[in-house]
Amino acid sequence: MKQRDSARTRAAILAAAKDLLAEQGFANWGINGIARAAGCDKQLIYRYFGGLDGLAEAIGEDVARWLEEALAANPATPATSYAELMARLAVALLDALRGNRLAQRIIAWELAEPSPLAASFSAARGKALAGWVARERGALRRPAGVDAPMINALLVAGVQQLVLADASGGRFMGIDLGDDAGWERVRAAIAAMTRAIYGG
Repeated sequence: MKQRDSARTRAAILAAAKDLLAEQGFANWGINGIARAAGCDKQLIYRYFGGLDGLAEAIGEDVARWLEEALAANPATPATSYAELMARLAVALLDALRGNRLAQRIIAWELAEPSPLAASFSAARGKALAGWVARERGALRRPAGVDAPMINALLVAGVQQLVLADASGGRFMGIDLGDDAGWERVRAAIAAMTRAIYGG
């Protein structure tokens, strides 16, 4: 019974920390606020997570698991080219991030306030993306003569920026992201860019 209560308390703390982060961002994210939101003594946060660092690491792992599941949610036939593979990854990431306010907050925090905690979130997300590529690429290889890691980093960065722009105002460089038509333009542009760069 005690073990079950411990697991329930740990889950409640983690859920409260995620909710608080998604609603208010990192400006108000601290031990006292999380304890209040979880309805528990703040000492329990230290007991179960070792403090904010451990709690942030747990959230990072949770978000990485969510991203892995979100990327794998729409299985498709194997990609026939490296261009198609990277377009699929970018669109899957786009769709996943648009529906997750917590992930958006974390990315915004990484950009605004670099720190070891933010770095752990970034590393967890990068691991999830790399795992998806490793599973999905099969025999496909990067085209020769192209700096694929940098191109792919720019593609992911562009997706993240557009999602954050939509969350904060609905527009980016005059492009309306507030409706499905805007996002269809984004998807078409991703497909065109990857074909132009990687061929296929």
